[in-house]
Amino acid sequence: MASPQSDALNRLYDHFLAEIGARPEMSIEELRDLLDECAHVAREPGGVDYLEVDAAGTPCLWAVPKGAATDRVLFCTHGGGCVTGSRFSHRKLYAHLAKAVGCRALILDYRRAPEHTHPAQVNECVAVYRWLLAQGIKPEHVATTGDSAGGQLCTTVVLGARDAGLPLPAAVMPLSPWYDMEATGESIERNAAVDRLIKRPLIENMAGLFLGGHSPKDPLCNPLYADLAGFPPIYLQVGGYEALLDDSTRFAARAQAAGVNATCEVWPEMQHVFQFMAGNAPEADQAIAKLAAWVQPKLGLA
Repeated sequence: MASPQSDALNRLYDHFLAEIGARPEMSIEELRDLLDECAHVAREPGGVDYLEVDAAGTPCLWAVPKGAATDRVLFCTHGGGCVTGSRFSHRKLYAHLAKAVGCRALILDYRRAPEHTHPAQVNECVAVYRWLLAQGIKPEHVATTGDSAGGQLCTTVVLGARDAGLPLPAAVMPLSPWYDMEATGESIERNAAVDRLIKRPLIENMAGLFLGGHSPKDPLCNPLYADLAGFPPIYLQVGGYEALLDDSTRFAARAQAAGVNATCEVWPEMQHVFQFMAGNAPEADQAIAKLAAWVQPKLGLA
């Protein structure tokens, strides 16, 4: 059974839908301000410094836990449909993860749609990954992670890096990833009554803004169509109440069929990106601890 503390995310998502429903004329900037409230459900991790950095022209934020390994890096891409979200809205989530792992996190503030449409985001992430390697960080000391649309980007940046001939990172950790630009997953309808945020109209609207007319079958925006042979180990976490649940389960099955070490863990009764509640809900803290335990040996930290 879901913890009482986890209800904070339910209330936040109900608030989002109520505001969006009451103000259908809401501008993109107002929507971004609204969804930045995701930051409020996490507790400050403590013992983490934040440093601004320009990475190949992309504003980023280093989250640096006290005593962390400086030569291992979590490459973090925030969610928000590639339309909303920022390094600040997701700062606490990825700082908690970095602290649990014992390394630095680089949180990207990539360009967003509709001002910049696909493939701008994945190309920018590949450029930042190239920049990170140029700083002397070994690819085997990098793990990518991201939530929702950022879960897509932490996956597609690996495909883009492979296309560019770059060495691949050690591991990939998508949280509630949004992969299917065509919204074909059966869980969209199956979980319609229990998902407090993600509804079909929202998926279709965000996909339209993000794609800007590009094909929804492009593997660099929809890795359900990707050739996954040789992909790094992947550990997905997704909530059992999510409309996007089937995005994770289908991707994991495709990865496994391609010979990839892929695990998809479904957390019963949890909502989209339940890890947002880091420091405040036991499910979020347990999920982050499991991510850390999984990735540490892959980064050479265990």
